[in-house]
Amino acid sequence: MKFLVLVAKNLRRNPLRTVLTALGTMMLVMVVTLVWSVLWFLDQATTQRSENFKAIVTERWSIPSRMPYSYAATLREGAARAPGDVRPLDWMTWQFYVGTVEPSPQKISLDNMVFVVAIDPDKALTMLEGMDLLTPEQHREMEQIVAKAKVNKQGIVMGRTQMARLNKRVGERINLYGLSNFKGLDFEFEILGQFPPGRYDGLSAMHVDYFNSQMDAYPSRHGGRKHPLADRSLNIVWLKVPDDQAFNHIAAQIESSPLYTSPPVKVETLSSGVGTFMEAFRDLLWGLRWVLTPACLVTLSLVIATAISISVRERQLEFAVLKVLGFRPGQIVLLVVGEALLLGVSVGVATAAGLFVLVNWYLEGIRFPIGFFDVFFVPPMGVAVGAAVGALTSLAGSLVPAWTARNVKVADVFAKVA
Repeated sequence: MKFLVLVAKNLRRNPLRTVLTALGTMMLVMVVTLVWSVLWFLDQATTQRSENFKAIVTERWSIPSRMPYSYAATLREGAARAPGDVRPLDWMTWQFYVGTVEPSPQKISLDNMVFVVAIDPDKALTMLEGMDLLTPEQHREMEQIVAKAKVNKQGIVMGRTQMARLNKRVGERINLYGLSNFKGLDFEFEILGQFPPGRYDGLSAMHVDYFNSQMDAYPSRHGGRKHPLADRSLNIVWLKVPDDQAFNHIAAQIESSPLYTSPPVKVETLSSGVGTFMEAFRDLLWGLRWVLTPACLVTLSLVIATAISISVRERQLEFAVLKVLGFRPGQIVLLVVGEALLLGVSVGVATAAGLFVLVNWYLEGIRFPIGFFDVFFVPPMGVAVGAAVGALTSLAGSLVPAWTARNVKVADVFAKVA
C-alpha cells in the first residue's frame, strides 16, 4: 500500500506534465475505443449465429434485387411442398420505395429524399433486426406504434435522422413523390412515430397493403399501363430459421423449386449477406483496423515514453538516493512502470466510461454511415478496451525509461552533484 501511495505522489510532482500526458492519452484512447466499437459492431453483424438466425432471399443475378410479389406467398413458407419439408419460424417481406417531399424536380436534393420499405406491421417487432435489444420503454413505444400502423394503413414510421432532416414531427402529414424507378407512385402519409435510435435512423417504413394498393391503382391513372415495377416489386424476403440444419433444408427447397426461375433466387444467411454488402467498404475497414488503430497505439506509447523519459532524467538524483536507502533495481523499475500504469489505466478507464455515457445516453450513438448501418454505440466492453489500451501502451512506453532508471549509477550521480 505504501508503495502505491509513493507512486501516486510521484505523479503529483509535476502536475503540468501529468495533465498533458493524460490529455494525450485521453484523446488517443477515445479514438481507439470509437474505432473498436464500430469494428466490433460490424464483426457481430457478420458473425453467424447458431440458433434462431435470419436468412434472406434475393434475386440471384441482380442488385438491387427485384422479384415478383407473387413469390412472397410461397417463399414465406420456405417453398415447402411435401409433408416433410421444413418451414421457417417467421417471415417478413421488404419492398423498397424512394421518394421526395418536393413535387418540383428542380428542388429535389438528398436532403428531401426519403428511403422507405413496405412491410407487414405484424412482423415489425418479431423480424426487424435489433428489436429484441430494445429497453422495456422503447419496446412499449414500438408496440403502440405498430398498433396504430395496423389500423392506419396510410401511416409511416420514420427514422430520427430523416425526421430531423425534413423538420417533421409525429402526427404531421407528409406527401412523398416517387423518384427514378418509382416515378408515378405518390403517397400521402401520417407520421405515426419514429424508430428507436440506432440502425433505423435513416429508414422509414410503410404498410405493405398501402404500397401494393397504390401499385395496383397505377394503371387506372395512366391509361391502363402497368407501373414498370409492377411485376418486380419484391426486394427481400426474410426468413427466421431455428438452426443451421433447418437453414440448409430451406435453402435447398427454395433454390431447387421450379417456382422461382424467372428470375432465379438465392438464399443466404443475414450475416453472409451483410458481409457481401460490406465488401464495398473493405479497404476502409482494413485501414481502420490495421492502420489507424496501430498508429494510435504507437503514438500513445511514444507520448508516454517521452513523458516518462523526461521524468527519469530529472530524477536521477532521487533514484540514486533510493538505491542508497536500500531500494533494489527491480523496485526502481516497478516504481517507474507503476507510475505509467496508474496514469494510463486510470485515464483509459475514465475516458472509455465517459465515452460510453456520452455516446450512448447523450448523443444517442455515433453517426458514421456504413452500408445498412447509420449509427454505432459503445458497448459495455468498451470500458475494458479503454483500460487495456491505457495499460498496454503505458507498459510499452515505460519499459525503456524504467530500465534507464534501474541502471542509474550512484557514484556518477553524486560526483556530478559534488
